[in-house]
Amino acid sequence: AGVSFFRLFGLEFIQMFVGVGASRVRDLFEQAKRHSPCIIFIDEIDAVGRQRGAGLGGSHDEREQTLNQILVEMDGFDTDTNVIVIAATNRPDILDPALMRPGRFDRRVVLDRPDVKGREEILRVHVRGKPLASDVDLKLLARSTPGFVGADLENMVNEAAILAARKNKKTISNSDFQEAIERVLLGPERKSRVISKAEQLITAYHEAGHAVISHLLPNSDPVRKVTIIPRGLSGGSTLFVPDEDMSYVSKSRMKDQIVIALGGRAAEEIVFDEITTGAASDIERVTKLARSMVTRFGMSEKLGPMMFGQKEEMIFLGREISEQRDYSEAVAEEIDNEVRGFVTWAYDRARQLLQEHRDKLDLVANRLLEVETLERDEFLALMGDAPARAPAITPKPASEPVASRSKSKLEESSDHPSLGTAPSPA
Repeated sequence: AGVSFFRLFGLEFIQMFVGVGASRVRDLFEQAKRHSPCIIFIDEIDAVGRQRGAGLGGSHDEREQTLNQILVEMDGFDTDTNVIVIAATNRPDILDPALMRPGRFDRRVVLDRPDVKGREEILRVHVRGKPLASDVDLKLLARSTPGFVGADLENMVNEAAILAARKNKKTISNSDFQEAIERVLLGPERKSRVISKAEQLITAYHEAGHAVISHLLPNSDPVRKVTIIPRGLSGGSTLFVPDEDMSYVSKSRMKDQIVIALGGRAAEEIVFDEITTGAASDIERVTKLARSMVTRFGMSEKLGPMMFGQKEEMIFLGREISEQRDYSEAVAEEIDNEVRGFVTWAYDRARQLLQEHRDKLDLVANRLLEVETLERDEFLALMGDAPARAPAITPKPASEPVASRSKSKLEESSDHPSLGTAPSPA
């Protein structure tokens, strides 16, 4: 823009002595006016711009006086003052409403996580000047990193360069990038950890359960890699490559995700007639997802499209302290029943799929015990062609009848699921 630029962090305004922060704000705006036209950029403004009255030190602490001075200075601009104030935060929900009113920060620009095209462009920036092997495909790397932000991608590229340098390679290969992705997601390999044969066998069947079920379900992402090598806190892992970034998740996909997550525990029970603590994180994720389906996304046919429970936060501390119960004990019991219904249905579905494809489960697990890691091509060679993916959601023709939202008690009592078919949740 060819103008002066002032960049400060919100925390720089907060000082031990009362009045120092407000004085710094006055000095900043005076300098900006003298150097106009210019831009003031305040990073992490939530450090100074949190809602007033939420502090533990009363309503006249240093932070609030500093915030008041910022509000006064922003109101004091004349029409011919060529000073633009920009601020950034990842917690807009805790900012003081006075900051967001028209005439102050009245224009909001949301910077979401980059999509696959954005990740590819970010990767192109970070690989400049780095020697890449011919097998490196930035488009594939962008697809393999859903949810990564710019800092994650930069870290991944640096990790890949370090791995290549340790191997005395002159170029960074695709395998280096894939290893770097796993290091960012799961942590480094724990090669020094001693694992017994029994634990290896359990881990192999656990990860095979996840992978086999994911391969068989229509609403899952393709399996990219299955490994029983420990990383971080996990004894093994199954990685997926999404076909595309998704802004909306369907009910069918969420149900399939629960089935996949329970595949490890189901495989342990089928093969060993025993369960272990290895599925703890899977169970935690399943419970949260099923509860969100019922209480946040209105996906329970019995309770309907309603949201239950409001989160309360301690603004000063910036963390959740409780959930407000805006429903009765009877409704709470129904919520628990619906959550249990989704999870029970998914677990029965996981057991059914693995029992029907026990040969594939044994094949993948035994191969994992031999080589420890299965890449996508070898996994597909063991499993065969995957079933057709679920089609995109399309409108139903107007002539087709719409399914009723719920059944009567008489219909519910007369339902008898056929043998070999997992009952559907209410």
